[in-house]
Amino acid sequence: MFAQRAAAICVKLDRDDDTSGAGAGWCKRRRLWTAADYEPTRALGEGGFGAVVEARHHATGQAVAVKALRAPAPGGAGAAKARADATDEALREAEFLVACRGHPSLVDLHALAINRGTREVALVMECVGPNLHDVLNDGRHRAGRPFPESDVRRRIMRQLLGGAEHMHARRIMHRDIKPGNILVAATSAASGEPISVKICDLGLAAMLLGKTDYDATVDMWSLGCVMAELLTGKPLFDGIDDNDVVLRIFSVLGAPGPRSWPAFKCLPLAGTVTVPPVRHRNRLRQLFPKKRLSADGFDVLKRLLSCNADRRPSATAALRSPWFTKDIDSKASVSSAAVAKVDGDG
Repeated sequence: MFAQRAAAICVKLDRDDDTSGAGAGWCKRRRLWTAADYEPTRALGEGGFGAVVEARHHATGQAVAVKALRAPAPGGAGAAKARADATDEALREAEFLVACRGHPSLVDLHALAINRGTREVALVMECVGPNLHDVLNDGRHRAGRPFPESDVRRRIMRQLLGGAEHMHARRIMHRDIKPGNILVAATSAASGEPISVKICDLGLAAMLLGKTDYDATVDMWSLGCVMAELLTGKPLFDGIDDNDVVLRIFSVLGAPGPRSWPAFKCLPLAGTVTVPPVRHRNRLRQLFPKKRLSADGFDVLKRLLSCNADRRPSATAALRSPWFTKDIDSKASVSSAAVAKVDGDG
């Protein structure tokens, strides 16, 4: 099963590149790499999942990003099963990346790197740049300064919604869209502002197989949170634990009621949430006054951040809103001639 899944992924990568012409720089039938095929050059990120490193492909000299899931300690209890589970997770993410290929706002998968002895799998992806969280908070970039509405609209949200639309059309939901999982591929040489962004890390992605209680609207909520953070420079619902986050949501959007969110009481964990005894009106507009966000922009944000998932727009519907269709600057389109890589960030 392992070999069949890996082979199917590689065949699909070659077929896609034969169709698009995008694979000219990659060796045909060399989609399965070993550690000898590339040389790590620097660390890009690390977490509980494992690590991502920048590497140089020996055959082509191209820079790539290699994501390897953390391997369990050898000889430990259940180590073999844990390795098999990690391999399954890596192949699963690779399958989602392959299914979503072809959109400029989604990170591209180039190959699989396999340890044939242990069958551990790493994902070889395009090397992009810093993540949006670092761009927003790092002193080398914005140091916590929020983005102006025009950049949020034209240069970030339009692309992110396009990437989400592409995923959702393939019945895939990301489930973990956040600034740390959005890469800034290019910036304006004049202003340094992002003009090309890519959604990455589909490790928590899932297929929509007729589920009626958990669907792509979860990504739309996440995109609303990203939009709010870009406009304020800080997370809108930053809490110390899940219950605290929920209370912060209620403090901004109002506690759920029979009219605003009729299905709330039917949620499995609704009884574990402490609902404020005194209800108040939604105060989102107070946090995003007209000088920060236009009426059209606020309409998009308000709908994305609806606690009632039935009221959230699809990515397609959001992109058809007046915020995106009225007075769109022709310079918003991204072309290779108009962008420059972030200095020192790959």
